Amino acid sequence: MNSTKVVIVDDEAPARERLRRMLSKIEGIEVIGEAEDGLQAIEQIERLQPDLALLDIQMPGLDGFGVLDALQKPPPIIFVTAYDAYALRAFEVSALDYLLKPYSQDRLEAAVHRARTTTFSKGALAQRSGSLFESLVEQGRYLTRLAVQDREKIRLLDVSEIDWIGIEQGVLMAHTGEAAYATRSTLDNLEVRLDPEHFFRAHRSVIVNLDQIQEIIPWFKSSYKLRLNTGVELDLSRARARELRKRFPW
Repeated sequence: MNSTKVVIVDDEAPARERLRRMLSKIEGIEVIGEAEDGLQAIEQIERLQPDLALLDIQMPGLDGFGVLDALQKPPPIIFVTAYDAYALRAFEVSALDYLLKPYSQDRLEAAVHRARTTTFSKGALAQRSGSLFESLVEQGRYLTRLAVQDREKIRLLDVSEIDWIGIEQGVLMAHTGEAAYATRSTLDNLEVRLDPEHFFRAHRSVIVNLDQIQEIIPWFKSSYKLRLNTGVELDLSRARARELRKRFPW
């Protein structure tokens, strides 16, 4: 079997050192990178293209779920956690595997073996990620910060700043006032991960911040336009208009 290239992500240096030491005892494993926070994790994984990432959940800035959401082509992920009981229930049906700290050498080896011997198609990984997000939402965990591209840097955008999110020339853009930032997430994932009390899928290509809607304007063939506080007008499909009426009867 070829060497399996691994990236370790954990905000605690002792935890990274322990994991590196334990991985060194597994034949065929090569640790090619480490990261101590979510932004570093994204950079390391995108640059190094590992075969496997061992990813902590709770980290400053951007958590493990945010990292997974921001990656365009995530590798197989083994999540590492100390106490996120709500996440463990989701992982049991959705994630490749998880390690509950403190984990044993045998438990680590079993998880790595599973990762190395399982075939993952792009569709299977996407389906696993999607069901993971849905399970988290059912347990009340919504996205509070979104990783976006700001020139050559990755910016963590508070979702409360977002006016609307839409696809423009094949790129998903998050709009805040006069600024717009590209994100590597998808509308389907964001629809699930954003709090429905504040965000609404107005059209197949648009999610809008409900707090930013100023007017609902009748349009052609029973469709509507949403005029935001910024003056931007967005399409509201007939089907979605019926859903929005349940929130704001008119």
